[in-house]
Amino acid sequence: MAIVVSLPSDELLEAVSGVPGITAVRWTLQGPPPRRDLDLVVVPYLSQAGALSVLDQVDRCVVQSQSIGYDGVAEVLPEGLTFCNAASVHETSTAELTLGLIIAAQRELPRFVRAADHGAWEGGQTRSLADSTVLVIGQGGVGQAIMARLAPFEVTLVRVASTRRTDAGGVVHGISELPELLPTADVVVVVVPLNPSTTGLVDAAFLRAMKAGALFVNVARGPVAVTDDLVEELSTGRIRAALDVTDPEPLPAGHALWKLDNVIITPHVGGNTTAMAPRVAALVRSQAEALRDGKPLRNVVIQP
Repeated sequence: MAIVVSLPSDELLEAVSGVPGITAVRWTLQGPPPRRDLDLVVVPYLSQAGALSVLDQVDRCVVQSQSIGYDGVAEVLPEGLTFCNAASVHETSTAELTLGLIIAAQRELPRFVRAADHGAWEGGQTRSLADSTVLVIGQGGVGQAIMARLAPFEVTLVRVASTRRTDAGGVVHGISELPELLPTADVVVVVVPLNPSTTGLVDAAFLRAMKAGALFVNVARGPVAVTDDLVEELSTGRIRAALDVTDPEPLPAGHALWKLDNVIITPHVGGNTTAMAPRVAALVRSQAEALRDGKPLRNVVIQP
């Protein structure tokens, strides 16, 4: 059957241009839809969940996100619509950034860059990633990609998920075990979805349980960590942090986190690389063709 797809960019329009049985229209969710009979609506990248409320002007359709996370979507998505996330698009790039943040923090690359800006040769011993224990909290696609890239660095990987289980790789610890696990880790990576059970997971007790000198890495969502608690603990200099996400975002100029030398901050760019556009385009085309051909969709996370 023929289907109608709305796309928020010229690049995505090109991805389905000329594909038999697919009519593409441009819509960024700003203003009324170009037509009500849309079969697939692709949401602009990094749209706020509230933007989806305009979809109540569209007949029953599938909504395709360009992000993995979908926190807050269920509360605003009009009834009867199917929502798909962008699993397979961002995992590799986010894992690359995570590894980069860890190495930059362990080897003190920001300090060396700042010294080089002033023509100063400042050496000294730094921490190794090799032989360290890395706790990865979150075992979804991004967590798996991070661990795959960490494994060759000769680290001890400790896996943590919502509940304890055993699989082919051994024990996956439950979040309830964190009080015992945190004091053993040199690096703690948080890559959980944001939901009521993970909001505020990284609080004062969590941070105090980390060993002295350990590195906290957040590539999940800002509200997973309690910002005031994070600032307070980091201000003591006892632990370090590398953050691709913060609460709030954007982090305001003058915020206490900007002023700490033991923190590396990147502006939520984990998945935003040159790999993103072609992967999103491939996913969108695949989803459109599946709808046209009556085949199962990928990445369905909310359905009627």
